[in-house]
Formats: sequence, C-alpha cells, structure tokens
Amino acid sequence: MSYTPHTDADRDAMLAAIGIESPENLFDPLPASARLSGLLSLPERLDEISLVHHMRDLASRNAGASRLVSFLGAGLYDHFSPAVVDAVISRGEFATSYTPYQPELSQGMLQAIYEFQSLVCALTGMDMANASMYDGATAAAEAALMLVDAANRRQVVVARSVHPHYRQVLQTYCTAADVSLVECPYGDGVTDAQEFRSSVTDATACVVVQYPNFFGCLEDLSALLNHCQTVGARTVVVTDPVSLGLLKPPGAYGADVVVGEGQGLGCPIGFGGPLLGFFAFKSEFQRRFPGRIVGMTQDGSGRRGFTMTLRTREQDIRRERATSNICTNEALVALAANVYLCSLGPRGLRQVADLCLQKAHYAADVLTKECSVKLAFGAPFFKEFALYVDTRTPVHDLCRALRGDGYLAGYPLGDAYPELHNALLVAVTEKRTREQIDGLAAAVVRHMGRGGA
Repeated sequence: MSYTPHTDADRDAMLAAIGIESPENLFDPLPASARLSGLLSLPERLDEISLVHHMRDLASRNAGASRLVSFLGAGLYDHFSPAVVDAVISRGEFATSYTPYQPELSQGMLQAIYEFQSLVCALTGMDMANASMYDGATAAAEAALMLVDAANRRQVVVARSVHPHYRQVLQTYCTAADVSLVECPYGDGVTDAQEFRSSVTDATACVVVQYPNFFGCLEDLSALLNHCQTVGARTVVVTDPVSLGLLKPPGAYGADVVVGEGQGLGCPIGFGGPLLGFFAFKSEFQRRFPGRIVGMTQDGSGRRGFTMTLRTREQDIRRERATSNICTNEALVALAANVYLCSLGPRGLRQVADLCLQKAHYAADVLTKECSVKLAFGAPFFKEFALYVDTRTPVHDLCRALRGDGYLAGYPLGDAYPELHNALLVAVTEKRTREQIDGLAAAVVRHMGRGGA
C-alpha cells in the first residue's frame, strides 16, 4: 500500500527520514540522458469510435498463425484446439478463480488440477506430477536444482541439443546456486555418445536431455539414461507431450523427472505466452519437488473431495524449508490442457501425433527433392527437422521473402547455434495440409532460384 503525504511537512519528514532533500534525488543513480525532462509528447485525445478504429488498425499490423501458414516451431506449435477447450475455460468460475486455498469453495478447480496431474502422470509414465509451473524452461531448471540438492553433488550436465532457452534459464539458476553447468555437444542432430560418457561422471548430480530434442531428433534415451544410472547421476527428460501419443514415455526408460511445455495441448501461441510447464517425478522426491499437489480425499460424510495436500513453495511454509520460490502455477492453461486431452482421449492424441509425424516426413521429402536444400541431420525425427539452405541465400532473407508469400517458414538455427548459420528448423503439425506444404516448397523454389529475396 502506498502513502501520499498530506502536507509539505509530511513530505519533508519522509525525505529527511531516508536522507535526501527532494523526490528527484531518488533518481540520481540514473544518468541524466535517460531521464525525462519535460512533458510526454502525447497525441490528441480520441473519441471512442476513433479509438476503436485506431486500435483495430494497430492490431491488423500483426500477422500470426491465424493469417500466415505456420511452419514455425522451436518450442511453441500451431496445433489445433477443439472448440470445447475455449468453451470450458471461458466459464466465469474457472476464468476468474484464484489459488484454491479454501477447498470448500474451490472443488471444481481443485478437481480440474487433480485430473491434470493424473493425465500428466499417464502421459509421462511417472508416479506424481505437480499442479504445473510457469513454463517448460523453469520446470527444467527447478528439476535440476531439486536433483542437485537430493544428490549432494554440485554439477549438472545438459545436452546442447536441449532447447537454447531452457539452457539459458538453467544457466541462470545454476550460477545463482553455485552449481557447475557442463554442456555436452551433439553430433548428427543427437547427443554425442562418447562425449556424453566423458562428461557424465560420479561427480554429476543430474543430466538434462530432451526427447525429441530441439532439432526434432530422437535421442537414444535408453543408452543415455543407462549410463547415468551406472555413475549414480539422476536424469531430467524434457519432452513434447504431443509426441507421447506415439513415443514410449520417458518414465518407462527410468527417468527421475520429466518436464516440458504444455502449450501444444489446446493453448494458442499468443505472442509466446502464457505457457504451461508440466513437472512429473518419481515418488521418492515427493518432499522435494517445487510447487504443490492436489490430492483426492473424503469429507466427514464420506463424500469425495479434493484439497491441496503438499505445498512446498516459500509462500506456504517457512522459507528455509521451501523447495522453490515459484509462487503460483498456470491453472487456467493447465485446465485448457486438461480439456484438450480429455476431449481427444488416448486414440485421438495418438492420431494427432501420427499426423504430425507423417506430414513432417512428407514435407522433408518434398523440400529436399524440389528445393536446393538438404536435411541437416540423419537422425530420426518426429514433427520438426533441420534443413541446410544454399549458402548463397541467407536464411533470414529467405524467411523474410516467404513471409511475403504468406508462410512462416521456420526458425533460423544460426541465432542459437552459430555453426548452423545456414540452417532452418521447420515444424509441421497436424494442421498443415498437403497444399500448404507443396505451396511452401514452390515458394522456396522461386526464391532460391533467384538467389534469395
């Protein structure tokens, strides 16, 4: 709560108490060139009709996946969301609900969170799951620190084929916690097995790998996790939940923690947010995990009920005993994922995953046969693949030209991997049609044929 002094004497007393002469002194640490001198230069006010026209004009300048054909992935994907998802999450009792501290008033939201946790466990093959986290990147970083504390070792190894944003967040966490972070290189799109065995030793607390990885390739998860077990290192597997409609779940390989980004489960891309981090783990970590868990119980009359059973964040328990400073979850986005998974069911999710797989491979075949591009890696891939573009055509120029044709062609990998400066990461979801894929190939041929845009 802010306080506004009522008199000059009150103001002077406050300034004296903190040892300055005027309110302007509060900004002394800022260079004069960065401070505003004079009034803001604002346009004339608008009436409501004019303001609506102005805002619509501004909005029309944005061109996203609703107007362009998106082959852009790299962590966020243009998947289809059934109408029932918006219908449910738009209900007032869900859209306006807050943290369910009072179970007697929050049974609907508590049940939804409980079902979300159950679905995440079923997908990942793990024992327990929390009530969601900010996003996949923070989930991965929290998982690594949890395993560091459990192992009493101070080294984390992360595969370089893990999403670059995840690695950046992990670096921030490790630096603050005085934990050594080692990056393991990749070869042909997957983690280099020999380098991995050299990097992961009995000094390693945990290893972070991605499956499918950032390049869309499938790591040999069994071999990687088996080596970790031989040296006593714990494992965090980052995964795409849609891929688990087809792929063997990480829990079946013996992963200790499985995390990932749930945006693809019925949530729009939305300028990069809001996102949904899921976090599943073995039951042995139930006293160490970040966030909270909703459990099912009975009331005094024997009726089924739901309540928060484990809350390990610092807002809920003594700070020195807290496992994390993450102070909320993404309950509404988790509800969207919940409705999405329930509406599709196991067979529906498998069909979505299979469509992504088949269409991605069709796109890779068409692009490599008809255009001056080639696959960057030979490893098997799921719905995303990397292409090498003719070095005479800068990747960013090609992407800019293709946007003019109505296509978001992909993610230029050189932004995060300098050694892949002429490579493009292309994602193909179940929404893409044969005509759209063929259209992208034809547009690439046109622009590559004349040496770029």
